[in-house]
Amino acid sequence: MLIYPAIDLRGGQCVRLRQGDYAQETVFGDPVEMALRWVEQGAEYLHLVDLDGAREGHPVNGESVRRIVEAAKVPCQLGGGLREEDHIAQALSWGVQRVILGSRAVKDPPWGDLMCRTFPYQIVLGIDARNGKVATEGWLEQSDVYAVDFARRAAAKWPLAAIIYTDISRDGMLGGANIEAMAELVRALQGGPVIASGGVTTLDDIARLARAGLSGCIIGRALYEGQINLAEAIAVARKEAAGQ
Repeated sequence: MLIYPAIDLRGGQCVRLRQGDYAQETVFGDPVEMALRWVEQGAEYLHLVDLDGAREGHPVNGESVRRIVEAAKVPCQLGGGLREEDHIAQALSWGVQRVILGSRAVKDPPWGDLMCRTFPYQIVLGIDARNGKVATEGWLEQSDVYAVDFARRAAAKWPLAAIIYTDISRDGMLGGANIEAMAELVRALQGGPVIASGGVTTLDDIARLARAGLSGCIIGRALYEGQINLAEAIAVARKEAAGQ
């Protein structure tokens, strides 16, 4: 299981939000310095989110993304505000390995299908769920679509790189990951690549996610506030993946 340190971008700074609330923001400084810090501790892949882009509906923090990709020299994935084909092409031109589609793909599945076929296996479907149902528009809108149902339909048809499942109620709260919901999604997709996000707080969370068959785990606030040491997290993930 791969560990993805999260770097959330707002106004060119690295920040963290509580439950996606823009009014509950903590600033952690220069995103390039943060990226280098995680790479030095063993990160093999970085998870970038353009929070301004998610709110505005188009990429905003491109300069920060380019700087991170150039400095970090590890693969990066980017989400936030990618709602047109041109947005996707632009983000990939910045050097990210793959992009994350959420709101538009949920609201307009034929478009999501077309983008996945236009950029095969370069797209990750981001499913953000509150009480089991998909949230969109930077978590500001709630849909009536069940996350597991949508994920199953998409994974069956679209050439996706992976699916990221975020439990909004756990995100940024340091209260532990929703292991049961993550495991349910893995079972629904019959072992397809699922990346967990939201609430990962302890090494035990990481071990349990790995045992549940997750292909990856995004960690944010727990890293920034010292709850989890990245090198130790990577070691636990590798140990569980090896079945030790």
